[in-house]
Amino acid sequence: MPKSRLGAIFVAAFLSAIPASAQITPPNAPDTSTKALPILKTTCQPCHNEALKSSGLSVATPEALLAGGNRGTAIKPGSPADSLLIRAIEQSGDLKMPPGRKLTDEEIAAIRNWVAAGASWPKDTTASAKRKGADWWAFQPVRRVDPPTVKQGTWASNPVDRFILARLEKENLKPSPEASKETLLRRVSLDLTGLLPTPKEVQEFVSDTRPDAYERIVDKLLASANYGERWGRHWLDVARYADSDGYTIDAPRQMWKYRDWVINAFNRDMPFDQFTIEQLAGDMMPNPTLDQLVATGFHRNTPSNFEGGIDFEQYRVEAVVDRVSTTGSAFLGLTVGCARCHDHKFDPISQKEFYQLFAYFNNVDEVASEAERFDFNRPILEAPTPEEIARKKAFDSQWSALSKELITYVRELAARPRNAGAPDPSKDPELIERVQNLRELRRREPKYTTTLIMRELPQPRESYIHLGGEFTRKGITVKPGVPAVLPPLPPEANTRLDFAKWLVDTRNPLTARVTVNRMWQEYFGRGLVESEGDFGAQGSLPTHPELLDYLASEFMAKKWSQKAIHRLIVTSATYRQSSKQRPEVEQADPYNKLLARQNRLRLEAEIIRDAALSASGLLTNQVGGPSVYPPIPDGAMAVTQVATAWPVATGPDRYRRGIYTFFRRSAAFPGLMVFDAPDANSTCTRRVRSNTPLQALATLNDEAFTELAEGLAARVISEAPEDTAARVRYAYTLALGRAPRPDEEQRITRFLARQTEEYKTNPARAIELIYKGGKFSPEGVPANPPPAKLAAMLPKDLPLEAAWTGVARVLMNLDDFLTRD
Repeated sequence: MPKSRLGAIFVAAFLSAIPASAQITPPNAPDTSTKALPILKTTCQPCHNEALKSSGLSVATPEALLAGGNRGTAIKPGSPADSLLIRAIEQSGDLKMPPGRKLTDEEIAAIRNWVAAGASWPKDTTASAKRKGADWWAFQPVRRVDPPTVKQGTWASNPVDRFILARLEKENLKPSPEASKETLLRRVSLDLTGLLPTPKEVQEFVSDTRPDAYERIVDKLLASANYGERWGRHWLDVARYADSDGYTIDAPRQMWKYRDWVINAFNRDMPFDQFTIEQLAGDMMPNPTLDQLVATGFHRNTPSNFEGGIDFEQYRVEAVVDRVSTTGSAFLGLTVGCARCHDHKFDPISQKEFYQLFAYFNNVDEVASEAERFDFNRPILEAPTPEEIARKKAFDSQWSALSKELITYVRELAARPRNAGAPDPSKDPELIERVQNLRELRRREPKYTTTLIMRELPQPRESYIHLGGEFTRKGITVKPGVPAVLPPLPPEANTRLDFAKWLVDTRNPLTARVTVNRMWQEYFGRGLVESEGDFGAQGSLPTHPELLDYLASEFMAKKWSQKAIHRLIVTSATYRQSSKQRPEVEQADPYNKLLARQNRLRLEAEIIRDAALSASGLLTNQVGGPSVYPPIPDGAMAVTQVATAWPVATGPDRYRRGIYTFFRRSAAFPGLMVFDAPDANSTCTRRVRSNTPLQALATLNDEAFTELAEGLAARVISEAPEDTAARVRYAYTLALGRAPRPDEEQRITRFLARQTEEYKTNPARAIELIYKGGKFSPEGVPANPPPAKLAAMLPKDLPLEAAWTGVARVLMNLDDFLTRD
């Protein structure tokens, strides 16, 4: 071989072993970069740069080009045919770049020749490594801010007020006076427990002159078991809790153990960092307890599809995507799900980073193939109640005794002498009866309550980028990791437990801010950041950024105690203001973002029911237990593809709080949905508040509300003195927590008189109202008797009871009843 040919081969081999960024174009070779790089800069770099890496790719530096993006390495120096970049610009495959047009033949040739010549790069090339959006306020560390100095210092009850007042003074506004004691007690009772104060509690608080009377009430409410039910309901919205699988079949699932875990965690004031870690990775903690396993139901609340003919892997992937998106909304306040198909358009979250988060949740054991089809909802944990354990123990004892008796009898049969032609012992009547008794007992064997939990696979699944968000289009493989814009995790910290701890690391600038903002939202109807689920660039700026950071830092300083933040907020003068509108405030701040007054808020769906239950005196105030079935309109369960039963409760379960109502995703309880309860198909960080005619029709005519109105009427008649004025005042105190104004008392008294006269002259209407149109008839009353005879046969106080039921229905439909002032 000629020496020149041998030398050329040696040089080529030598160059191919050197990184492209270090290759030097031979002195006599043409510099192909002068034509190719300007094309890349003008055509590709607007989307593929160091700040905005679309599809994970930057073409701004030689190192970035070699590293590639979500689809792998972009170029192979010296081999255009093997370079993804060349195939993309030639548009010879499924990837066609640039979008919407094609480069000219000359431009394509320039880039091809550049790659063929080794993809040389000028030595002085530099690129900014600063990430777009990294300087956004939400990604900066939480700062401990001292409360500002204010002029009207006597108004401020605690540090919260000084932040609010400083902003009001800047706008030349004054705060509102404190609400009346009656209003304040009803407000804080509904906000902390979701139940109305009793007339006795109202009277005692109004007459209590101690300077710390209100703080005593707050402490009592925070210590109540009803607090966990109230604030647990807020978290269940975030957790997309439901009692069914979702999709078309929407079969029932047992998840109420998780719901009870949430309620108990709030009542124990479990630190929020522990609350977070146990829900995301309780199964990965050392020697996890039963409660820690139950807590992982947070991410088993995802809808599950078990229909025939589906691709189980597709729906498993959808569940993992839901977990990533929910985690982003619940803890980070970011729309992480927007990066599933492409890099986030506004926030510094790349598609690669989405799938790095995906990798944390990709190893959960669940149905992923047709072969596992009937292993529904695995893994399942047995979580028996004490009553179930007792019943199972009694069953086992009975089973053991009968089994031993059967064995003894069989031995007796076998020992009996048998003559020729004697009947077959196996057909012995007593033996057959004993066997049948055992079989019947087995059919009645008590079942333990189960719940869905998380569990890691022994062998991790491979995680990769889904090109275009499609799980069948595999991009490069990825390892677990967190967005680069946030504090890093060590490379070896690659488990769900590591990720959960990172979420509540005090260096994380988002979790504490997002959490205290949601708390503030529930008390004022709007968060300090109005877009509570989006702290990114498309979200709202905080109205009081220093207050937000103060609350977040206080939250962490108080060891993540939620009750401490609740107490701080509800004891503030800001919270205790009157909600009455003032012309000067409406003009300067029409949306009350500066909080010169409180906001009137329509109660949530469950709390409307709870308020009616507590006013009626029918409430079954029991914490926890299986979901229940209160009355629903006829045909409400017939709207789904797969019909299901709704066994209406007739005992104490009929009057349980709204949080315990069985929630079926495809046909949820109508009394909840009409008042804007979320559908539980995805996380909900803030409920909408609509105002529709259907809501008035529901509270006026729905069987459940009519029944509660009857309870309120019966309570007024039995508990108040036999004086109309006293009864009217008592009814108002039960329903609204205050006495009626003079004009209200006059109108309701006239209405009561008209109703009483109507039911006396038309007793059939009283029967229709009180006895549900014949469903429940008073004993001894024949069908359709003459009116005079019917009136004589009915209880003498039936017209009065019916009239007061009418009054109760009016009170339960007042804006003052449905609204927290």
